Amino acid sequence: MRTTRPEIRGSFGAVASTHFLASQSGMAMLERGGNAFDAATAAGFVLQVVEPHQNGLGGDMPAIAYDAKADRLFALCAQGPAPAGASIAAYAALGVDMIPGTGLLAAVVPGAFDGWMVLLRDHGSMRLREVMEPAIHYARAGYAVTPALAGFIGEVAELLKANWPSSAAVYLNAGKAPEIGSTQCNAALADTYERLVREGEAAGTDRIAQIEAARNAYYRGFVAERIDRFCATTDVPDSTGRSHRGFLNWDDMASYGASYESPAVYDYRGYTIAKTGPWGQGPAMLQALALLKGFDLDAMEPAGAPFIHTVTECLKLALADREAYYGDPAASGVPLAELLSDSYNDARRKLVTREASRALRPGEIGGRAPRMALHVTGGDGARVARKGEGEPNALRLGASDTVNVNAVDRFGNLVSCMPSGGWLQSSPVIPELGFCLGTRAQMFWLEEGLPASLVPRTRPRTTLTPGLALRNGTPYMAFGSPGGDHQDQWALQLFLRHVHYGHDLQEAIEQSAFMTDHAPSSFYPRQAKPAHLAVEDRIAPETKEDLTRRGHELDMRGPWTIGRLCAVAREGAMVKAAASPRTEQGYAVGR
Repeated sequence: MRTTRPEIRGSFGAVASTHFLASQSGMAMLERGGNAFDAATAAGFVLQVVEPHQNGLGGDMPAIAYDAKADRLFALCAQGPAPAGASIAAYAALGVDMIPGTGLLAAVVPGAFDGWMVLLRDHGSMRLREVMEPAIHYARAGYAVTPALAGFIGEVAELLKANWPSSAAVYLNAGKAPEIGSTQCNAALADTYERLVREGEAAGTDRIAQIEAARNAYYRGFVAERIDRFCATTDVPDSTGRSHRGFLNWDDMASYGASYESPAVYDYRGYTIAKTGPWGQGPAMLQALALLKGFDLDAMEPAGAPFIHTVTECLKLALADREAYYGDPAASGVPLAELLSDSYNDARRKLVTREASRALRPGEIGGRAPRMALHVTGGDGARVARKGEGEPNALRLGASDTVNVNAVDRFGNLVSCMPSGGWLQSSPVIPELGFCLGTRAQMFWLEEGLPASLVPRTRPRTTLTPGLALRNGTPYMAFGSPGGDHQDQWALQLFLRHVHYGHDLQEAIEQSAFMTDHAPSSFYPRQAKPAHLAVEDRIAPETKEDLTRRGHELDMRGPWTIGRLCAVAREGAMVKAAASPRTEQGYAVGR
């Protein structure tokens, strides 16, 4: 198929991300002699500056990577946990039965900075100043506002002005959203970056010592102190329609550290796909593959109705299991081995028929009936009406998203990172720091006994899901897409079209995309749309008619509107990379 741009091919290295400035900043690290981890870190900090509506320094960052020198495949969890004071009882005392999607009540420990520091310390080769220089430059000197950012700030401008003046001061110009192409700066954020680097360098000339000192400055020093004070003294309007302070404090920050884990993996047609554990939604893609391996996808057209229908129905089953079983394994046992087993998926596969399902159907494990939140009714995925939801005084800002960066180098390293949270619309800018706190706690349930129930100091069940694939045992591809609950849906489509139909990375990314909101959203107010299926309207008319006959509630979208996939790969001595043209800002670079 024809593509809007070529798949990048070379023999030196490549970076693919959701913003061209981040991709180029990462590539600059490779050109200076750095490796894929240096490149990803530099790109990650730039993404905090140039996509502030998608991620920030107060957010989170899981990664999946292969370190060639150590011959090690690993997952890095930089998803911060709930504060120690955030309990179901504490929310109940405030009259809150669903954690709001905005404000300070949903703030968890910001894990992204520690994740980047651990990645740089253990696997990178460059100094802290080197990898942070591009982000400092763009925060201080400014960057050009993209159409996506201008449009987003325009949607929330009045709410920022009315409720969060510290955010309005950073992101609005004379009370209005910035114009496309105008220069946007964040001097306070640049100052925070600079101080972190200076405090790192005050530890001496040793690279590791500098990184450790910067970590300490963030989690036990000036950053933690200002976050503690802001949460304890600032009443912030949120989605409940009231104002609240936050639970997050200095002790929560000081006790945090990013952690290594073994990835969840699944073998499929000679590939081994690696994802995070079930505190993320990554295993849902693995479950979908376990179901799909029983269908003859090779006989289906890659954008035809049978393919779209079969993939969607398998995703519905996997996402139903996500709702019933996924959570932080440290707080609840997640039967992941059973969920990925052949016997379980052979039985589940029989539920996929020619008709679109309307029910939310998690499976039984060990004869135990699955339990879902009371917010989800009678198994059909419909929403329960909630007192106060949608009240006119409730602060409900625009939808949030994520960013993605992938890097590959000449040394054989491969990394995929999925930074998110700390969105400009999540909570107000902390004036002295120039960034916002995340609201990831909204993914906890305030109902006892569920896998994703709130437990202090545990991780929320997040949607963030970087991916890495080995081919015949050799690390091959790093990939991912922003998109909340849709991330693994789009990553799955990229993988299947690449593996089954021989599409190169760019072709697989540009093929007509689709998604379903059949399962309850992970985000406040946790809506679901039974039998929903959104499809880019580039599909053939007969495909649309077939899907409608099968019972899908079609939601036709614009021709280039679904997904923001990025991918890099290494094939022998060659590297390759691709990025989605959707939103006109994601790019792959390499040589």
